[in-house]
Amino acid sequence: MKREIITTADGSTTIFLPEWNETYHSRFGAIQEAYHVFIKSGLSILNKQSVSVLEIGFGTGLNTYITFLESINNNLKIDYVGVEAYPISEAEISQLNYPSQLNASKYLDVFDKIHQSAWNEYVTLSSNFTLIKRKQFFNEISDVDCFNIIYFDAFGFNVQPDLWSLEIFIKMYNALKPKGVLVTYACRGPIKRAMIEAGFRIEIIPGPPGKREMLRAFKE
Repeated sequence: MKREIITTADGSTTIFLPEWNETYHSRFGAIQEAYHVFIKSGLSILNKQSVSVLEIGFGTGLNTYITFLESINNNLKIDYVGVEAYPISEAEISQLNYPSQLNASKYLDVFDKIHQSAWNEYVTLSSNFTLIKRKQFFNEISDVDCFNIIYFDAFGFNVQPDLWSLEIFIKMYNALKPKGVLVTYACRGPIKRAMIEAGFRIEIIPGPPGKREMLRAFKE
């Protein structure tokens, strides 16, 4: 499928899929969306100094990178797992401008290491941050009681509804530790119903720029 690099409203880049009219991040601002959904509404509410993260849709590596920066700024210990079935290319990675847009060019080497590290092997990004990128489909996830938080960043329901199914959210529920949290930019009726049926308690909270609402879900 054809992919194009585009610039979003906050100056940060993302990938656009013309065939689906779908982007990896919000056109209203890739970085703004990532921070609002996954950091402000997710990581920051945990109030933990040691956090295990599962990202559903590793994609451009933006969510991994901003979480790394949060670990530096707040002295957090992060164990990060990113799941992706279709990795992007080196040519695409080279056009992503996240280090400069985040005023984090001093950690450009970390952004490069995030992408250059081998799949399915642990890599240490700092004394407080470990990463493993798992090349697998979401329905192959079988973790149980492993994660404090899930960043659910799959392609939209309108193009890939199977990624937002009851089957997938049962896997997400099982993967979380007790009191774990799942955050996602989405807030459609079928998604809410699937989450609730899987066992989650859900909250509808304000969304990122350009989106009125998003979902936060808890494993009680």
